Amino acid sequence: MNEQQVPPIDSDDAAWVSFKTPLSKDDLIVFCQDIYRLLRINPYLEFNNWIQTADNRYSIDALNTSTIPVISMNLDIEVEPLDDGIRMIYSQGLKSSTTFKVKQETEHASLTIIDSYDAVIASEREQRLDEVDKSLVKWGEDIQDYLVRWNRWSRISAWRWYMKHVWQPMKPSARRITYMLLWITLAEISLILLGATIYVTGYR
Repeated sequence: MNEQQVPPIDSDDAAWVSFKTPLSKDDLIVFCQDIYRLLRINPYLEFNNWIQTADNRYSIDALNTSTIPVISMNLDIEVEPLDDGIRMIYSQGLKSSTTFKVKQETEHASLTIIDSYDAVIASEREQRLDEVDKSLVKWGEDIQDYLVRWNRWSRISAWRWYMKHVWQPMKPSARRITYMLLWITLAEISLILLGATIYVTGYR
């Protein structure tokens, strides 16, 4: 939950979410530098194309399904490295930038994600409220969950390979289907094992 009443950056209009992570400040900054992974974690973004056009510059074609109607995003992103994180600057759209700010806490680091809308004048922002990105809170939750799993399993090379080459390129809907199928399969295996156990113990 956000406790601050003013934006954590110099912005006239911003939304933000903050959460604790299991990583150190340096490790979290390195994690944030992979913006392809960061954007892919967002459960409301469906990518059609992603191209790196230069150092710290990217071109994307994606759908933002958090808005009604769904917004088609065909834009360029410039990544600005910061001492305490990164900033993604968008070439067009209502949202002008997304900043990832890392702060060292007592033991681990926290991450604040700030969406800024101040590139558009206030009167125009009022008329385009349906374009406000509503994925921020859920995106923050999913990044936090990802970081917990990353801290626990990233030492295993097979897990890293699966997350990068299988999970990451999936559309969010495909991830949900895979997750459901996995649990159904585990439930079926559990029932089979339970039945086998009952059968074996019943004939002893």
